[in-house]
Amino acid sequence: MAANNKSDKNKKKSTTMREKVEDSQIEKPSKSRKIKQTAGKVKKPFTSAKSIAKKEYYIPMPDNKAGKFLNKKRSFIPKYFKESWRELKMVQWPNRKETTKSTIAVIVFAVVFGLLITVVDFGLDKIFRELLLR
Repeated sequence: MAANNKSDKNKKKSTTMREKVEDSQIEKPSKSRKIKQTAGKVKKPFTSAKSIAKKEYYIPMPDNKAGKFLNKKRSFIPKYFKESWRELKMVQWPNRKETTKSTIAVIVFAVVFGLLITVVDFGLDKIFRELLLR
């Protein structure tokens, strides 16, 4: 029996086609390279648009009142949008826990304020009915 085990170890195991296909699919690291290449190609128009948006353009105008008013460097994207985007990137958004707490606080406040308005309205209604209908 011991000799039989030794000869089994020396024999080379044959692989099936299914095992070969599975092995070839597992060993392919080139997918990440393809994804990076595709991402680079997709990113290209956005980076070129970004560089165009950052540039300032100067259009010479005639030397009159309108020309003096319009004779300035102009950007493709208005200053308002640039500054708004810059401000938006500086915002620190709350996490889930803070958002839940704030939402609950708003709901509780709305219910309490609604009840307060209802009580005051009911009380004023009773007072005015007594004074006016008497």
